[in-house]
Amino acid sequence: MALILIADDSPTEVFILKKISEKHQHQIIIAEDGNQAIALTHSKKPHLIVMDVIMPNLNGFQTTRHLSKDPKTSDIPIVIVSSKDQESDKLWGLRQGAKGYLGKPITEALLMAEVNKLLGLAA
Repeated sequence: MALILIADDSPTEVFILKKISEKHQHQIIIAEDGNQAIALTHSKKPHLIVMDVIMPNLNGFQTTRHLSKDPKTSDIPIVIVSSKDQESDKLWGLRQGAKGYLGKPITEALLMAEVNKLLGLAA
């Protein structure tokens, strides 16, 4: 189906997000921080990015802003999936260029509904 980049420094969260995504036939690449996410986005051109906020080096907000402002990557939808799920966090994430914002812990149904919506796939 789609190539999805998961940017998260938590092995547990990566495992959960990867397992859900692969169950729905998506291919996964993984970045452990914002710098890796930017590099992999440029080299692999994923169809969608699932972005954590709290990561080393560049955080998810900074990485989202960078990717959404770059003409080479601005068309790649980003959904932030974070434990920072206050309304102000969500608004800030969307202002940085994210197309969606989901709180952790994430459910399979919620994640796949957002992924399918952003990829333009039928649910």
